[in-house]
Amino acid sequence: MGELESIRVFLAVAEQQSFAGAARQLGLTPASVTRTVAALEDRLGVQLLVRTTRQVSLTSSGAVYAARAAPLSNGLMEAAEETRAAQGVVSGLIRISAPLSLGLKVLPDILSRFAKLHPQTQVALSLSDGFVDIIEQDYDLAIRISGPPGDKSTIWRKICKVPRALVAAPGYLARRGTPEGPDDLVDHACLAYGPEAREEIWELSSGTSRRSQRARGSFCANNGDVLRRLALNGEGIALLPRFIVAEDLEKGHLVEVLPGWSAPELWLTLYYPPYDRLPLRVATFSDFFEQDVETASLV
Repeated sequence: MGELESIRVFLAVAEQQSFAGAARQLGLTPASVTRTVAALEDRLGVQLLVRTTRQVSLTSSGAVYAARAAPLSNGLMEAAEETRAAQGVVSGLIRISAPLSLGLKVLPDILSRFAKLHPQTQVALSLSDGFVDIIEQDYDLAIRISGPPGDKSTIWRKICKVPRALVAAPGYLARRGTPEGPDDLVDHACLAYGPEAREEIWELSSGTSRRSQRARGSFCANNGDVLRRLALNGEGIALLPRFIVAEDLEKGHLVEVLPGWSAPELWLTLYYPPYDRLPLRVATFSDFFEQDVETASLV
């Protein structure tokens, strides 16, 4: 590994205070990161890091070296990116956080199409339905399906609306009856979605009419695909994004409940760390994603 790459690895370890964290960030193995930093220390003849069982910290010499090396490393990386941009070449690692259901159903095809257009990029995709702090965990962007953005520390870009529908299996409705209005849901098993698998409040509207219904049943989960499977099994009614259940509705495995009533809109949104300017690889992926996601049946 060249000296510039060795410096980049060292700076990642210093930032993450962890060899394993730096390895995840850079797409390397922890052993490779450890060897690279050790070789850099040998070349310089000084110890840059203090290693303990709990964390990694800079020595005084390491702090001086990091302070001088970081601007040089960043400047060279920006120069390389600007040079590639001038030639229309997009390259580098893009670290993306996304919801599990979207990652399973929508993203693989989009990522494959993006890779064909930009073969010099690499994508590291992490799937989670929980809130991810993209600044602390060093992601280039997060794809989220949620209500209006409320995170003041990030930049966000709305992509499109994500409609939802109340759905149930025909067999369940045959046993329990079909609700004629939101008030009838109190007599039904409602499959709740929540970040911590807690009860969910369904806010439903039809014209000027508004109703709130607590989703109570035998099951709650923090993942839409799990609730979809439970609904298919006849366990109750679920409120889910349409892209999760579109195929089931088309085939008649699920049917829509209370089609005249709707839940508040969710949005598909891209979130970024507070960049002064989006890196070329991130801006290029964002533009491609916004254009390509229209083919993913989110609506």
